[in-house]
Amino acid sequence: MKYAIIPLVLVLAGCAQNSGIIPMGGETYMVSRQAATGFTGMGTLKAEAMTEAYAQCQKSKKMVKVLENIDAKPPFIFGNFPKTEIRFKCIEES
Repeated sequence: MKYAIIPLVLVLAGCAQNSGIIPMGGETYMVSRQAATGFTGMGTLKAEAMTEAYAQCQKSKKMVKVLENIDAKPPFIFGNFPKTEIRFKCIEES
């Protein structure tokens, strides 16, 4: 029985979706994170997405300016898992 659970866990763990940095033009980008289950906290997803956004802007020695933040709404069941999408721009430090 315990061996039947292992493939299920591996399948669920492989369902998380991360977009990576998507260029939208003019130093504007989008990054998204989606959990594989409804048990992941939104804070973790946002932190991972913001870390990736800051890394992108650091490449050009610029700062992140968040333009829009879109989060999935609960309840997190039936495939509606926690998801965050951040649209941001890399701007000169002032």
